[in-house]
Amino acid sequence: MASVAASSISFTSLSFSLNQNKGLAKSSVSLSINGKSFPSLGLKSASCRFRVSCAAKPETVDKVCEIVRKQLAIEPTVAVSGDSKFAALGADSLDTVEIVMGLEEEFGISVEEESAQTIASVQDAADLIENLVEKKSVPKESGESSAKIGL
Repeated sequence: MASVAASSISFTSLSFSLNQNKGLAKSSVSLSINGKSFPSLGLKSASCRFRVSCAAKPETVDKVCEIVRKQLAIEPTVAVSGDSKFAALGADSLDTVEIVMGLEEEFGISVEEESAQTIASVQDAADLIENLVEKKSVPKESGESSAKIGL
């Protein structure tokens, strides 16, 4: 039994049970407070998805952070990292277009409109850039060298 005090409520009993139903795990929590029992509460488990993520190189993320900071005129005291969402940094749709244009210029790439619409964070932009740079550097099947692509 665990005893936890929180704002004049003492949890004297907290139990967890695991029920199996057709191979899916469901959890429920039963608790009693000061001797009073409450019905079990069902807990919904988060969906489990398999996701493969190829994170961009730290240098790419840093460069994207610099471009975002410049385009949005962000103060040096405000933290900008791979996890930073453009909307949280104050970017609107026009700002996002300007960020994408800055990225295209800096990295020598062209971002299609469909791809640009999927960018919501610095990490999204860095991952997309590395993907496009990689595609650009791979020679075409016709034997054309990567130096000739885009010329």
